[in-house]
Amino acid sequence: MKRLVILGGGESGVGTAILGKRQGYDVFLSDFGKIKNTYKEVLLLNQIKFEDGGHTEDKVLNADIVMKSPGIPDKADIVKKLLKKKIPVISEIEFASKYAKGKTIGITGSNGKTTTTMLTHWLLRSGGLNAGIGGNIGKSFAWQVAEDNYDYYVLELSSFQLDGIVKYAPHIAVITNISPDHLDRYDYKYEKYIDAKFRITMNQTKDDYLIYDADDEAIVNWLKNNKIKAQSIPFSITRMLKKGAYLKDTQMEININEEEFIIETGDISLEGKHNLKNAMAAASVARLMQIRKATIRESLTNFQGVEHRLEKVLKIANVQYINDSKATNVNATFYALDSMTSQTVWIVGGVDKGNDYSELMPLVREKVKAIVCLGVDNRKIIDAFGNVVDMMVEVDNMTDAVRTSQKLAERGETVLLSPACASFDLFENYEDRGKQFKNAVQNL
Repeated sequence: MKRLVILGGGESGVGTAILGKRQGYDVFLSDFGKIKNTYKEVLLLNQIKFEDGGHTEDKVLNADIVMKSPGIPDKADIVKKLLKKKIPVISEIEFASKYAKGKTIGITGSNGKTTTTMLTHWLLRSGGLNAGIGGNIGKSFAWQVAEDNYDYYVLELSSFQLDGIVKYAPHIAVITNISPDHLDRYDYKYEKYIDAKFRITMNQTKDDYLIYDADDEAIVNWLKNNKIKAQSIPFSITRMLKKGAYLKDTQMEININEEEFIIETGDISLEGKHNLKNAMAAASVARLMQIRKATIRESLTNFQGVEHRLEKVLKIANVQYINDSKATNVNATFYALDSMTSQTVWIVGGVDKGNDYSELMPLVREKVKAIVCLGVDNRKIIDAFGNVVDMMVEVDNMTDAVRTSQKLAERGETVLLSPACASFDLFENYEDRGKQFKNAVQNL
């Protein structure tokens, strides 16, 4: 019996443990931190051996194969020891894909991947396909492979998940865009991060597809210098393309397999240029999957965005409060500020991942009247924008951030939470940050 050791007792770890047990492995799960009680109950119920609060080395280093949760860096001591012993360390996606009967659609990118994943899933389900959704969102892919029987899986894939693949190949891969993010995990080398994203296509064949943003410099340069086997389907909002998706006046056109699909951009429920691109990517997948044009058109019209992503919370005294807590990097915040149509009080800050704020400067000059810094260490933000806005305030909790913003904002203006940073200094995660923002707004 092969021994499968799992590092990390979160959603992907517990899902992999369940699938591993079903596939006849001797399974052991080890978490350096504390495992949540809900997950402990699942492990006990399935009679899976586990430990938390540290790794017992002799129980981990005797593995035949190790699944490492995406949050654990390769620099972690236990991972280094495993690699030194030449024990294969893979991701949940790699492990589960071996047992998945359905085809997968893998979606990656620095921004827009959650929206594109959810929209793609919505289009496939609306078109009558039996499709699950997983990866970085929802129920773990491995757990679904163990318990559900989907024909297709739409997977949101982070660079960390792609770092741990060996043979995994999605039938359709999507790269929404690439901008510097998580550089702390890639020795602060942007090229390494770009290469990680492109691992999504490394095992694809000529029968597979790669959908990508043809306006994105990092993507276009990589494709110039590297060969791919998959059929390429580009999308662009700046120029017309013979094949793929593009804008023509007020219409989005998609040309795939000599068939044309057209929709008025005003009919698409998601707002903003970046969301047009997300819609192009998702609709391109739907066309490849032979979903009817009328269904795609209708589904793009009634899709209800993603929580914590430019989510309009409330209008109070004619001030609009917007929750964009999911903006955990500069590029995501760029999109948010770019879509603001009124003067904005901007709540920003958190754990900086090597951010360069200079690209936000023109937008901040034009649209931001005041900045509320919400982080343990706001030095970098203050240095970047201290001389650009009239008013800058530091706070250390969400209630104060929202109350301060309310005082600063006048009628017809906007309060925008778009942190450009990770949330782990003051919050559990970006969802917790977003929920606290919404609660604080509702209590004004």
